[in-house]
Amino acid sequence: MAIKKYSYKAHKKIGKVVKEVEKGELKSGSGDKVKTRKQAVAIGISEVKEEGLKVPEQKSK
Repeated sequence: MAIKKYSYKAHKKIGKVVKEVEKGELKSGSGDKVKTRKQAVAIGISEVKEEGLKVPEQKSK
C-alpha cells in the first residue's frame, strides 16, 4: 500500500481544521457544526485544493 504524500503546508492546514472540530468551532456549508473527524478531513482537503497545494489524487474504484 502506497503512502499518500501531502505537501507540508497542506498537512498543516488539514491539521488546523481537525483541531477546529475538536474545539467545536468548525461549521459546514449549511451552518451546522461538523461532528466527525472524517468530515473535518474532507473539508480540510477541499480547502487545500482551492489554495492549489499538493494533494494526492483520489483513488478510483
